[in-house]
Amino acid sequence: MAHDDLHLQTRNLELTDYPQLKVLMNEVYRDIGGAWPRDTIKHLIEKFPDGQLCIEDSGKLVAVALTVRVPYDQFSNPHTYDDLILRNERIRHFEDSDTLYGLDVFIHPDYRGFRLGRRLYEARKDLCRNLNLRAILAGGRIPGYAHHAKELSPAEYIEQVDRKEIYDPILSFQLSNDFQVKRLLHKYIPEDEKSRGYATLLEWNNIMFMPPSQVVDFRKTQIRLGAVQWQMREFSSVEEVLNQVEYFVDALSDYKSDFAVFPEFFNAPLMGLTDQADQTKAIRFLAAFTEKFRDEMSRMAVSYNINIIAGSMPLYEDDRVYNVSYLCHRDGRVDEQRKIHITPHERRDWVIEGGSKLEVFDTDAGRVIIQICYDVEFPELSRYAATQGVDIIFVPFWTDTKNGYLRVRNCAAARAIENECYVVITGSVGNLPKVQNLDVQYAQSAVFSPSDFAFPHDAVMSESTPNTEMIMFSDLDLDKLKQIRAEGSVTNLKDRRTDLYDLVWKND
Repeated sequence: MAHDDLHLQTRNLELTDYPQLKVLMNEVYRDIGGAWPRDTIKHLIEKFPDGQLCIEDSGKLVAVALTVRVPYDQFSNPHTYDDLILRNERIRHFEDSDTLYGLDVFIHPDYRGFRLGRRLYEARKDLCRNLNLRAILAGGRIPGYAHHAKELSPAEYIEQVDRKEIYDPILSFQLSNDFQVKRLLHKYIPEDEKSRGYATLLEWNNIMFMPPSQVVDFRKTQIRLGAVQWQMREFSSVEEVLNQVEYFVDALSDYKSDFAVFPEFFNAPLMGLTDQADQTKAIRFLAAFTEKFRDEMSRMAVSYNINIIAGSMPLYEDDRVYNVSYLCHRDGRVDEQRKIHITPHERRDWVIEGGSKLEVFDTDAGRVIIQICYDVEFPELSRYAATQGVDIIFVPFWTDTKNGYLRVRNCAAARAIENECYVVITGSVGNLPKVQNLDVQYAQSAVFSPSDFAFPHDAVMSESTPNTEMIMFSDLDLDKLKQIRAEGSVTNLKDRRTDLYDLVWKND
């Protein structure tokens, strides 16, 4: 299954999905009885629609998670799967209980490797937080145990899986998703021969849980972004650069980032593989790799479940060169933003031309725009986006000197204040002696906020060490933007004198 053929959507399961669900369950659970009857699924959807989650790919059901609510005190103690089953194969659901119970998660075999299971687990965690529930419990099969039953007890097997000395297809996955083994369950599913009837009682605690008497308005408000302050270095191939990109994407994904942000022209070292005498040919040489970078970074976005701001790259189209950034969504979509304002250097040495559109992108973690380096120095663009409710402005940049960097930084900080949004700047560091016009770099990546009591006193959410390769994280609260826009000490957007002036995009 090629990643660029995917169009993934996570949603709630519907009864009309049952024919596909039945086929999928029969495929995955052929060794322990196959699919639940239609009435069982119907009962789950009617009793707890929010807990029944699925992922579809262009209308095809490819992954499902079934969930109920249970009392923690009862199901955190020894129990069997049958304790969840009523007569007529209906699943017990305790309407007002304080805990989610994970019944099943199953993935179409052709879609394994895209981390869809982790995506469903994260959706369950979000549901647990949003409902202000205490925890998620699940009885986890250990299908790999059959291969070790002669030499290891179940407890010894679990311990070795936990130490990663043994890989178990279910338990290893659950442990990697922050679940803890609380106890060993005996005769959990007696017919499960691969697990020898054993299971683990797994628990994920909601650290944000508040007793109902303390709840005023509880819901998830934060997103996390990770920025890569990229070290320019010599590379011998496209694959070598992509391996370095994937290393960072993997690391940012491990820290549950919603976005991974790369700098402008991060793959420019590849120009060192061609003749530097003619810079217009060198930039076109680099542009020949852009499609591959876009496709590979889109694959990473899907596989690692993270939205990627793919820095910027030259795009050669209709005998013209553009500086373009791609937003690779984790659902498989790819959007692009072309740099609108071209620097004298880009125009003179590379004959790059400017784009003519400013796109505002809806993501699963807010409304965003991308302004490539010089674009952030023109306040009209950010203000135009602000009128459309932008939450985050991403600024991949490349600067060679500190004064050039400070132009980008100071303008970005101003955009955050005047438009009441977050602004993220990400640059590259190091030297490229073999690449003309990109031989030195200066950068300090940072995240800026509006300047008010809800934010840091200096309006800097996070910043990196200057001129050092590293990753930087920042947790952003989008609800704080709504609050400041309505009730801030100053309200820049509300207080504009539109009776005197306005901003018009001429192409509209």
